[in-house]
Amino acid sequence: MRGYADLHTHLMSFEGFGGSVLCGRPFDPRGIQEALRDCPDHGRNGALAWFENLTSKGSLVGTHDTTGWPTFRDWPSRGSRTHQQAYYTWVERSWRAGQRLLVNQLVSNRTLCELYPLKKHPCDEMESIRLQARRTYELQAHIDARSGGPGRGWFRVVRDPAEARRVIAQGKLAVVLGVETSEPFGCRQVGGVPRCTKKQIDEGLDEMRRLGVSSMFLCHKFDNALCGVRFDGGTTGLMVNLGNFLGSGRFWQADTCTAPEHDNTVIPADDLTALLAGPLAHLRPLGVTLPVYPKPPHCNVNGLTELGEHMLKGMIERGMIVELDHMSAKAAERTLAILEEEGYPGVVSGHGWSDTGWASRIYRLGGMVASYGSAADTFAAEWRRARRARDPGRLFGYAYGLDANGLGPLPAPRRGNGANPVRYPFRSPVDPGVTLDRQRTGLRTWDVNTEGVANYGLVPDWIADMRNVAGEEIVADMARGAEMYLRMWEGSRSSARA
Repeated sequence: MRGYADLHTHLMSFEGFGGSVLCGRPFDPRGIQEALRDCPDHGRNGALAWFENLTSKGSLVGTHDTTGWPTFRDWPSRGSRTHQQAYYTWVERSWRAGQRLLVNQLVSNRTLCELYPLKKHPCDEMESIRLQARRTYELQAHIDARSGGPGRGWFRVVRDPAEARRVIAQGKLAVVLGVETSEPFGCRQVGGVPRCTKKQIDEGLDEMRRLGVSSMFLCHKFDNALCGVRFDGGTTGLMVNLGNFLGSGRFWQADTCTAPEHDNTVIPADDLTALLAGPLAHLRPLGVTLPVYPKPPHCNVNGLTELGEHMLKGMIERGMIVELDHMSAKAAERTLAILEEEGYPGVVSGHGWSDTGWASRIYRLGGMVASYGSAADTFAAEWRRARRARDPGRLFGYAYGLDANGLGPLPAPRRGNGANPVRYPFRSPVDPGVTLDRQRTGLRTWDVNTEGVANYGLVPDWIADMRNVAGEEIVADMARGAEMYLRMWEGSRSSARA
């Protein structure tokens, strides 16, 4: 199956985190003018958009044009974290250029939902996951209706690799449902005490399979009752660490790593006390002890718990794909050891959030590695590193995890691209029968050379820029991305049946 693959994007995260954090929708039955609206709480000039300003500008102060459709003066853009990045016609442009697989990660976070003052939905993460699954099927029906009727659209949610192969053989986009949430099945922990049971996990996995979910994370951002997380670094890590405390009653716990694989450094300083003294001064009267960390490299002391092992083995029994990203080094080591004992290939590092030292073990199992979306030259360097780690006895394909609508930046324009820019119009690197000019929506036109991947529709332009810096070899490996994923998924289902 020839086609490129995105292993990590959030089409429906506008319903996550309470439903008021992200502005705009990937579709609206009433039309694009309703779907691509700014959040009303951003005010007339964006000055009230404190979370957008904080995440994209690093300050609570800032403004942006709030018109949206049809001018799109300030958003979508690669740096805007809270405005819709994956309107369905933008995804359609990528599909037409040769994308054949997309993993739609259903996502939420109870702690962020509770902290954010505005919300339309309860903060229960699994309720949010159910809602986002429904929205995905609604998008499929919307595209079907615009394509001539049920089953005729280009966007198809698939529940197994055989169905995915049929969909791709028809030239359509196979959409796999994944779950990336911090407390799957309510499995949080408070003061080290788990708030879920093995029975809840089993029932939850069965429900996910009924919803069509095929891939899951055990932990994300915060330590939970299943596993410890890979820390966020820098100042982002400071805030996530605070969220870990608010959600579990504990700050991250770290020691100095002795193995080559490690987690991100909690912050680029040995002692957090000075940095935490300001934001958390109000906690001192409550007797809260601020954390002091040892010399890096840091490793989370928490690994895969007994409940985590139970969930992992339950996923293996059901032929589900295990998402290694966001696991602590200790948890990832144990997870890979269990998968190796079982001979189970269903494991992915889908958006560059695991230590690169795990790549060779993932490939030997028959799993897959993808890089987070970054500038074309940076992405190409990561592709080269992955090629060196590949299993020479297996097909090698490469993929990206764009993390669109994931509260992170999209790929930047390549520095120094004036000598060899993407020249418009261009033929799709993956499907030369498709010619693309600059993407236009409403009154706005985007150019990857100056704006990077401002929205999902510029993914083909980004891949064309990869060809500029790394040649046809990277394009060939990207074109095998969907096939490699399908083989991994097929191996997982075969192992489960055995």
